[in-house]
Amino acid sequence: MQNFIPINVVVGDRTYRIKIEAENEELIRTISKKLNEQLNNFKSLYAGKDMQDYIAMVLLWFVSENHEKSIKINTEVISDKLTNIEREIDKCLED
Repeated sequence: MQNFIPINVVVGDRTYRIKIEAENEELIRTISKKLNEQLNNFKSLYAGKDMQDYIAMVLLWFVSENHEKSIKINTEVISDKLTNIEREIDKCLED
């Protein structure tokens, strides 16, 4: 059975109580910290917006950043698979 623990996470001006798997606590806290740092960054760049605007900006930034990383990882995986296929073809042609 999974070991869920309750933690408090602050995003922007609000505290959220969530239950997560214990082994994910550090990851969730790191992500929360990164989101809040980016919130503060956007607040200093775009004065006069409300918190919902800043949160939307941060979420778009976060998703786009992770999407770029995902594309890079997928490209590397595909490249590795193609290299393996090429090796197998070369072996067959040598025989």
